[in-house]
Parts: sequence; C-alpha cells; structure tokens
Amino acid sequence: MPVTLGDKLVVAISSRALFNLEEENRLFESGDPEGYMRLQFERLDVPAQPGIAYSLVQKLLRFNEDGTERVEVVILSRNDPVSGMRVFRSGGAAGIKLQRGVFTQGRPPYGYLRPLGAHLFLSVNAEDVREALNAGFPAARVLVESVKASDAYPNEVRIAFDGDAVLFSDEAERVFQAEGLDAFQLHESSKAALPLPGGPFKPLLAALHRLQQAGNAQMRIRTALVTARSAPAHERAIRTLMNWNIRVDEAMFLGGLPKGEFLREFEPDFFFDDQTGHVDAAARHVPSGHVSSGVSNPR
Repeated sequence: MPVTLGDKLVVAISSRALFNLEEENRLFESGDPEGYMRLQFERLDVPAQPGIAYSLVQKLLRFNEDGTERVEVVILSRNDPVSGMRVFRSGGAAGIKLQRGVFTQGRPPYGYLRPLGAHLFLSVNAEDVREALNAGFPAARVLVESVKASDAYPNEVRIAFDGDAVLFSDEAERVFQAEGLDAFQLHESSKAALPLPGGPFKPLLAALHRLQQAGNAQMRIRTALVTARSAPAHERAIRTLMNWNIRVDEAMFLGGLPKGEFLREFEPDFFFDDQTGHVDAAARHVPSGHVSSGVSNPR
C-alpha cells in the first residue's frame, strides 16, 4: 500500500516558526549564508529553544499518543539540508516526532503544500505565506516577537480565529471599509440567513473539527471566534458556522474593543487575524499569526 497523509491533519511549518533560530538567522541575513550553515552544523547537538508555534505543534502531536496517527507535522523550510539536520535533532531532543521535511535552500517552498495536502502552513516569511494563501492553503506569518503560549491547559489545543477574511470571506469587511459601520450592520442584518462564503481558514477549522470528532481520551480542541463584529451582525456569523455544521467553543463579539486582553484570558496556543493592527496588539498577549488575505491586505 502506498504511504499517504490523506487521513491526517497535516501542519507544514518552517524551522523558525517551530524553533527559536533568530540568532542564527541574523547571521544569514547579514549576507553570510555559508557562515550560517557552519554555525548550524557546529550546533548540531545543541537543541534549539522552542519558538512561537512550538506549543501548538507539541499539543497537536499528542493526539497521536494513543497509537493512532491523526496528526502529521512536516518541516517546510527555506533552510539548507545541513541546517535541517539540526531541526530534526532539536525535535528529537524535545520529544516532538518529526519524520518528514522539505528544505529548499533559499527557494520558495510553498509549492510543496499541495503534495503534502497541508491544512496549515506557518512561516516567518511573509512572501511564502502570501503565495500559500494565493494557492488556497490556510497560512499565517508567525510573529516571532509574540509572547509564548501559556502552559495552563496541557490537555487542550486552544486556537482563536478572527472572523472576516479569516474564517469567513471578506465580503462584509469590504462593505465596512467602503461604506462604514452603519452600512455594514444593515448589510449583515439583511443577509443574516445567508451563509457567508468560506474564508482561507475554513479548511483548517473543518479539519480541527474532524480531529476533535475522531477522539482522543487525553486531548481535546477548544476553539474561539474573536471578532470585532457586534449585534446585530453577530447572527450571520453564528448561522454561517451552523450551516457548515462546525461548532466553536467560544465566540466573542467585541464591537471594536481591543482583542488582546480577551485573548489573554482565553490563553490560546495560537491566534489568527488578517489585520496587522489587531495581530500586532495580540502578540503582546498570545502567540499570533498574520493572515495576509482580504481587502485589508491588498496585493
């Protein structure tokens, strides 16, 4: 039988999103790729420290601990193969089971998302994230300046999503930006019974829902919708999720209030938002990623 990842949730992640390699990266960006490679080789047996997405990956892989392989994490990196050896060894030292990796030595790696069947791509490289989103894959630029995830919920994968241009299309956001809040509220009230089209992260939410349904006695997933919407525009968002037959555990309709303190209370392993202002503010409280999609992120 051929090997396939088709029955798993597949997360593709860059080396710098999973591990803290910022010191090494500064050498690379100084224009010394050979020196960077030498340094990585010299540190082959020095485990890299956890990066911003480390907690998310570690917890997702715990869904495999009962003997059923439900999650696959693949390193997808612009790194060179030599540096890739350190990434694999760092994963082994941390107890993170990494079996597969693609290292492109500077070339854009996003093309490999399709043969992997990836449900999520996390990278520090903004260009790679944009191209992945353009190709139809949920992707986010990891903010390496984010605070690390809390360890308060070791048996829960906690993920928070913005709504418009992330879980949902940017249809409503375009009305808001073009015509203002009153027009937005009227538009959403009049279309409350009409489901919003899916946004770039709908496939990830659906995959997480399937993972939760598959079951694991030790682990569970808790999701939150964290949106600037308020009543009456909340109804269309809720009805859309019902139409998709996907449930979120918490929904926060904040009516423009800053999201950061609400996210700090929820304590997600990761938060996804399309607006740089929101995601920069959130990064002061929780691990965060920028989804460069929709009208707020013109190409």
